[in-house]
Amino acid sequence: MQTLERRNTYTPTDIPHIRSNCDSPLNREETLSVLSLKTLSNISDAALTATGQAGQDLRVSAVYVLNIRGHPLMPTTPRKARTLLKEEKAKVKTRTPFTVQLTSATGETKQNITLGIDSGYEYIGISALTETKEMYSAEVNLRTDMVKLNSERRQYRRTRRGRNTRYRQPRFQNRKKRDGWLAPSIQHKLDSHIKLINKVKELLPISKIDIEVAAFDIQKIKNPEISGVEYQNGVQKDSWNVREYVLYRDNHECQACHGKSKDPILETHHIVSRQIGGDSPANLLTLCQTCHEKVSKGKLKLDIKLPVGFKPETFMSTVRWKLVNMLRDSGNLVSHTYGYITKSNRIALGLDKSHRTDAFVIAGGTIQERSSTSFLIKQVRKCNRKLFKGDRSHIKNIAPRFIHGFQRFDKVLWNGIECFIFGRRKTGYFDLRHLDGTKVHASAKAKELTLLQSASTFLIDIIGRGTLLPVLKYGVSATPAPHGGTQ
Repeated sequence: MQTLERRNTYTPTDIPHIRSNCDSPLNREETLSVLSLKTLSNISDAALTATGQAGQDLRVSAVYVLNIRGHPLMPTTPRKARTLLKEEKAKVKTRTPFTVQLTSATGETKQNITLGIDSGYEYIGISALTETKEMYSAEVNLRTDMVKLNSERRQYRRTRRGRNTRYRQPRFQNRKKRDGWLAPSIQHKLDSHIKLINKVKELLPISKIDIEVAAFDIQKIKNPEISGVEYQNGVQKDSWNVREYVLYRDNHECQACHGKSKDPILETHHIVSRQIGGDSPANLLTLCQTCHEKVSKGKLKLDIKLPVGFKPETFMSTVRWKLVNMLRDSGNLVSHTYGYITKSNRIALGLDKSHRTDAFVIAGGTIQERSSTSFLIKQVRKCNRKLFKGDRSHIKNIAPRFIHGFQRFDKVLWNGIECFIFGRRKTGYFDLRHLDGTKVHASAKAKELTLLQSASTFLIDIIGRGTLLPVLKYGVSATPAPHGGTQ
């Protein structure tokens, strides 16, 4: 078992959380901007300090408010938020999105907020609207490595079960798929949609959810003129299997050398690895044994186009009603719309195409004031559980989880720039990047970093900036940095 480096758990005691009263204007729908706020290095969202010393630039256009029980209220104004924090009537709950929690009971006047969801296989658009303003806007990048990782795990599992070291009777035939079973990669994306919606409901009192669903005719996409019985007469009709069809399609000729090698043995080659590309005819190509061996060893590069898959279309067609029904079963008021309606409304409003804009239109957005702050959310792995590393998995993975108090995907401050740790070295140097992939520093020293927010499966960053406001002058404490010393 790996020994993890103990993380700094210092919590300041000079940030009071005293209960007191606050008035009803807190719950009015108003935008908010707070400049230069950060949380401590020990936990991601525990306390609030001024960041003039750290040189951090954090601007938001709305601060979300929770009541004393942790339930969401309407956002408040910059002036009201500063007053509540200064008078110790509220405390910081989360840093990004910036959220405060009241320390005493207050009025809970709420408005109707509609949440629009532009669902998708790789990207999700989110927008929450009232009758006059957009309260939340985000674009989410989902993971796309699930199929490959599941294929690797299946390969390791089959290899392990094939060894002659069994200590129990095989139990391969006593497993069955439950009703409503989905492939693990699709189930993961479906659960990610539900999790993201619940995260928004933790910030705002959502009254209704509008979600875009779609059903794709893949045969029609491949052949727009298909109709009638042609759906039953596919391209593989009268073929024994996929291999026979691929050889027939390619006229029993090597598509690399076209018979120049004089090798009579023909094989089917996967253009994209079978792990992620599958065995569809579009992913198979006829090669002679000589050329196939050269391609496998990297000595020959094929000049062909990569096949176009239909994973997004298959995902949307599979989960469209499951997603709607799961939300309804959770007690939400849900309605659905379709892509052609969203496109028509977006064009009529003269809006540019984006996932956040589509979500705005799906939620019924027309003349509402758009949020000046949007969030970019990127989904990542929680951790790397591989015990071995390398192409042949023969090198034991002994890298610790924490290096100098930092782990992968921590949000840090370096030279006044907020960024994320995408790579690390045991010597204490880190690869820093923004969520969009922009490189900040390839080898930053640990002592130059300040931890802003601990890593999670959903990394969040601000891609739009709000109004500049003066730096808060309270709650400053000498907090030990993760690498030692004070900040």
